Amino acid sequence: MIASIIRWSIANRFFVLLGTVILIGVGAFSVRNTPIDAIPDLSDVQVIIKTSYPGQAPQVVEDQVTYPLTTAMLSVPGAITVRGFSFFGDSYVYVIFEDGTDLYWARSRVLEYLNQVAGSLPSSAKPQLGPDATGVGWVYLYALVNKTGQLDLSELRSIQDWFLKYELQTVPGVSEVATVGGMVRQYQIEVDPNLLRAYNIPLSHIGMAVKKANQETGASVIEMAEAEYMVRVSGYLQNVEDIENVPLGLNQKGTPLMLKDVAKVRLGPQMRRGIAELNGEGEVVGGIVVMRFGENAQTVIDNVKVKLEELKKGLPDGVEIVTTYDRSGLISSAIDNLYEKLLEEFIVVTLICAVFLFHLRSSLVVIISLPVGILAAFIVMYQQGLNANIMSLGGIAIAIGAMVDGAIVMIENVHKHMEKTELTDENRWDVISKAATEVGPPLFFSLLIITMSFLPVFTLEAQEGKLFAPLAFTKTYAMAAAAGLAITLVPVLMGYFIRGKVTPEHKNPLNRMMISAYLPVIKGVLNYPKSVLLMTILALGVGLWPASQLGSEFMPPLDEGDLMYMPTTYAGVSVGKAREILHQTDKLIKTVPEVKSVFGKIGRADTATDPAPLTMIETIIQFKPKSEWRPGVTKESLRKEFDALVKFPGLTNAWVMPIKTRIDMLSTGIKTPVGIKVAGPDLAEIEKIGKRLEEVLPQVEGTASVYSERVAGGRYVKVDIDRVRAARFGLSIADIQSVVRAAIGGMNVTETVEGLERYPVNVRYPQAYRDSEEKLKLLPIVTPTKQRIALADVADVYISDGPPGIKSENARLNGWTLVDIAGRDLGSYVKEAQRIVAEQVSIPSGYSIAWSGQYEYMKRAEERLKVVVPLTLLIIMLLLYLNFRNIIEVLIIMGTVPFALIGGLWLMYWLNYNMSIAVAVGFIALAGVAVEIGVLMLVYLNQSYDRLRSEAANEGRPFSNEDVREAVMQGAGLRVRPIMMTVMAIVVGLVPIMTGSGTGSEVMQRIAGPMIGGMLSTVVLTLLVIPAIFFVWKQRAIKYNHTKTNTGTENDQLI
Repeated sequence: MIASIIRWSIANRFFVLLGTVILIGVGAFSVRNTPIDAIPDLSDVQVIIKTSYPGQAPQVVEDQVTYPLTTAMLSVPGAITVRGFSFFGDSYVYVIFEDGTDLYWARSRVLEYLNQVAGSLPSSAKPQLGPDATGVGWVYLYALVNKTGQLDLSELRSIQDWFLKYELQTVPGVSEVATVGGMVRQYQIEVDPNLLRAYNIPLSHIGMAVKKANQETGASVIEMAEAEYMVRVSGYLQNVEDIENVPLGLNQKGTPLMLKDVAKVRLGPQMRRGIAELNGEGEVVGGIVVMRFGENAQTVIDNVKVKLEELKKGLPDGVEIVTTYDRSGLISSAIDNLYEKLLEEFIVVTLICAVFLFHLRSSLVVIISLPVGILAAFIVMYQQGLNANIMSLGGIAIAIGAMVDGAIVMIENVHKHMEKTELTDENRWDVISKAATEVGPPLFFSLLIITMSFLPVFTLEAQEGKLFAPLAFTKTYAMAAAAGLAITLVPVLMGYFIRGKVTPEHKNPLNRMMISAYLPVIKGVLNYPKSVLLMTILALGVGLWPASQLGSEFMPPLDEGDLMYMPTTYAGVSVGKAREILHQTDKLIKTVPEVKSVFGKIGRADTATDPAPLTMIETIIQFKPKSEWRPGVTKESLRKEFDALVKFPGLTNAWVMPIKTRIDMLSTGIKTPVGIKVAGPDLAEIEKIGKRLEEVLPQVEGTASVYSERVAGGRYVKVDIDRVRAARFGLSIADIQSVVRAAIGGMNVTETVEGLERYPVNVRYPQAYRDSEEKLKLLPIVTPTKQRIALADVADVYISDGPPGIKSENARLNGWTLVDIAGRDLGSYVKEAQRIVAEQVSIPSGYSIAWSGQYEYMKRAEERLKVVVPLTLLIIMLLLYLNFRNIIEVLIIMGTVPFALIGGLWLMYWLNYNMSIAVAVGFIALAGVAVEIGVLMLVYLNQSYDRLRSEAANEGRPFSNEDVREAVMQGAGLRVRPIMMTVMAIVVGLVPIMTGSGTGSEVMQRIAGPMIGGMLSTVVLTLLVIPAIFFVWKQRAIKYNHTKTNTGTENDQLI
């Protein structure tokens, strides 16, 4: 069938060329319109439910909001994990779905179940779905700075909230613009409890009066002088004076009683759980642009920048917008680096063809067919919706060498035919057709095998699957395109371009040198074939030794350009102290000369995608161009310098990559390579187990830091109401709680309407009544009988410990231990750590320990590959059998696979690479190309064997062992050129990746390394071992045939 396709393509070359032109046009359109990003979106499909429950402690939020929501979400179809976070005043529930679930289907299902449970939530708890964005959605961050000092933080916050935010949300692709830091302006009504008692006014009346005084309405229309007038009744509160003049009623003398008679009204900041700081110079207001799921990151960022430039004209004098994080720099450097590598590979492969063939026109076949194959891959990428990122483009990069194999072998075979038959206009297409059909079918199958060899990568799940699926798709598309072009376009191009004088192989100095070096070696191999095979088996055993010495990791670190400082403080830190720590750390980091800007955030932004507690610092460090760095400074040395510079008691340092860490935190909650999740019913016991882990894990070699969250280490002022004592004064639990909630915590009763801006109005007691435990005990309460009593008369007020924040997973309480490692591979570290924890940490019944983080991904990928890789080898064997129809030849070729591993493993060992998913992908790619080289050698050996056997039959003599030797010498010795061209095209094509240092190089080098090392050992196998096996096999076959013939002759004589 393949031969028929080749002949049809040559006969209908006009249509083949027309189809190629159309493919180039569609491909160019696809390249121009393919969305681009730095890395694939590794986030899980997740829906976030954020519920604000103002003023409530974490335990209250957990009991009344988070727990009901998590239990309800457990039954959502397709949900695999439901993770809950209960913080002061906020609840976050993350519903994580199975891979492949449509995000908008998931959101509709969550909304459906949310409606069912919403009625059981407290009236003041308002759940809402988070944005339709993922962990990589934070594409652009900026800060509002006013260096003139004329505007305070509340005014900058108003500019962000009521001007920039809504304007930026109109940009296509932007899901949300979140604000962090600054101060929200709040009208604070401080009620004097003594005056309330004097005027006999309950505290609840103040809130009702303010609400009634803040409303507008309409009264239909009236008609005057043939015109219609709409009636509007004003009444919005718009400033402090309006609030002060809110009427409370009449006193006993009939005089109007105003709010200002019993309270002071002033402007102040609303309580906040997030702070932003820039360059250690002071607080700023930050903005976070969150990209919608599936959008083109580069386009969104470009549009946001354009919009910001337009909006700058409307900013007050002195207000500047400073970019603090811009992913477009990472995207540009990553994509430019990959495009540069693609171009270098293209040039290198072309030069190899020119050097080996000594014929420029023949090289044009490769120069034209290779870009066409790449464009074909882009067409499918565009139709499938794949982004152009370091992984998808990397798939094409590692495929380039193998893509040209078909064209190389076909061109070489035409040259061989031209040495015997001179090309003329009459016989040109016949010779081309004959040469192409000779090697076309095995070539097509070998390219198909390379394509099929990537099947295991498609079976990877979760984060590792999302990372490598784009690479697997594009490599598969590129190889499939190369296989198709090899039997359609390449024969046609050969007919047009292979003209003129072609240098015979024996006159090419490079080929002559290779053959002269190889022939003595192959003669020696054929003289002692069994010894060579024995040495090969011994070499295989020794060669696999590095496998026992390599460490393991999930993924090599991916340098994103920027760095994030993400330490953790101990629970219970105040907002004031958090601000001080943030300012000091930013100031220290900014002193390093290579740092361009430092944007620090402590606590959380106003978005559901940021469930950070007040103990978590996230500081994004932007660097100057590397040309401005001090000599000898590297990213790793800068990390060490930062770590030595920033040393604070109680602060556990962590220097991580922004995108990857945010994805990890949203996927598993763990920001370090290793995390331990302790689950159980009691937070105090969970904390005890966590502290024990902190003591034990430093014994493990390679432990850089261990931090167990203090899940019960928060500080509480507990108010325990005595029901009996409260009943004596005619007070219910709700009466006392309402006073405490409003008087101490403050209660937002309404909001002012000032044009397009809205600001909260808060009612509470003056600070003097609530700034200590003793003052709280004396908090005045007015009973229904008008008695004035203290809070201590009906409740016990005391300080105690409690949860600063509560985490849960699938409705079970959790405490997490974060482990950072240094100087050791992940796999061996976790094995030793698990052994030590099992020996030294006792786990009570009802509690469990789960190892999470990158280790979780690594183990899952290992288990999957153990099943799928053998299955893939069986599929490859089946394809080989379909081509050769001989099980022995299939086994000979499959023998190349373990031998190919030797070179790959040794190169990994010398480069000090750990085994990772990227390295595994490299070995999977190696298996396909190693089989291809074996197929080529076996095809040449069979061609030579069949030709000499046919000659022996024509001469009427038996086929002898010497004929077999001559067949191997001709098939292997005189066909070194196509084998070496194929190998060199693959190896040298990957060299630019190995020598690169741009963004994404760390991952691509782990893929290219095994392929380069493996191909070098495969060449030795192909040139020496396969001919030896073929020689021994065919000799035994001749001996068996001679024996059979002789036995048959003797039987005839006996009869």
